[in-house]
Parts: sequence; structure tokens; C-alpha cells
Amino acid sequence: MSKLNARKIVALLAAGLLVVTVAFVGVLAVLINRADEPDVMITAYAHGKTIDVAPFGYCDVSMRECRILPEGDEATGTIFGELSCAQDASDCHRGRTARLDVPAGYPLQLSLPKQIADAPWIAQAVYETASGDTVARVLSREDGPGETLALTIDSRPEPDLRLVGVEVRLPILARDETGQEFYPPHAAWSISTAQ
Repeated sequence: MSKLNARKIVALLAAGLLVVTVAFVGVLAVLINRADEPDVMITAYAHGKTIDVAPFGYCDVSMRECRILPEGDEATGTIFGELSCAQDASDCHRGRTARLDVPAGYPLQLSLPKQIADAPWIAQAVYETASGDTVARVLSREDGPGETLALTIDSRPEPDLRLVGVEVRLPILARDETGQEFYPPHAAWSISTAQ
């Protein structure tokens, strides 16, 4: 048997260290890949108050993998009301409408993160008339210059209209059983502005 010299010992230690390093990097990569992605948030500002708005509903574009679905009655009448979390979606949770008082005459300002600004988004502002009827006005990415990172929504665009809510949506093209095409959201952020 030959004796181990210093060169062989250093080579064996280096090889062992390399194996440990590769294993550590592999485990770290798996953990990072499986880490929950943070919710995409919109920042809303009005009359001196700022809130972060979490998604009301959030699914992938195929509408098969939902991470966030609206809470209880808030889902009624929405596309999200017909969906459920995937069985293996351990991070699926409930979204809700955010509340931010926007006094008449003050604008609602929304800051859109790049994940929304880069996508074809739609914002629906809902106004109430003095008689209690509602009027919807739609804004879209196409209405602004190129990449819009902020939106300003007038709380009283006309004397008899009062802003009561806004919903920002990321739509997808879908087709129903009759062949009609429509644009349901695969993700939505909802803000109630009524006082």
C-alpha cells in the first residue's frame, strides 16, 4: 500500500468540498423554486392615505391554477365564483375587496407594478348617481401612453356621479359553448371607495 502524500490529501478534500457545495446549491435551488411568490400588489392613494391592495382573485391564464379566490359572497356573480383552488395548491387563499375612502373632489391614484403595467390590463371605475343607479367607465392600457405605471381616477367626473369602486383586471380571451368570445379576468384587484 502506498502512503497518501499531501497532494492526494488536498485533491480528496477539494473533491469532497466540491460535492458538498454542489449538493448545497442544488437543495437551495429547489427551495427557491418552491418558495411562494408574493402576491402582486397595487398601491392605492387618496386624500392622504395609502393602502396596498392584494389580489381579489388570481389564476394562471388557463384558469386551472388558482392561487387566490374571493371570499364568500364577494365571489358571487364573478368568474371566480365558479372556480376552486387546485387540490395541490397549498398556498391558495382568499382575496377580498380593499377599502379606501375617496372623498368627492379628490382623485384615486393607483400605482401599478410592472407585472400589471406590462400586461393588457383593464380598469373599471364604478360610479353611483344621486338616484342610486350605477355607471361603469372602462380605462385600459390602450388609453395611456405605452407603459402606464400609474392611474388617476376622478372621484366625481360629473356633478351627479360619485366613485364607489374600481376593479383592475388582467383579461384573457375565452369562448363559451355557443362560440361567443368574451374577456374574463384571470386576475383582479378590487377597491371599494364609498364612504
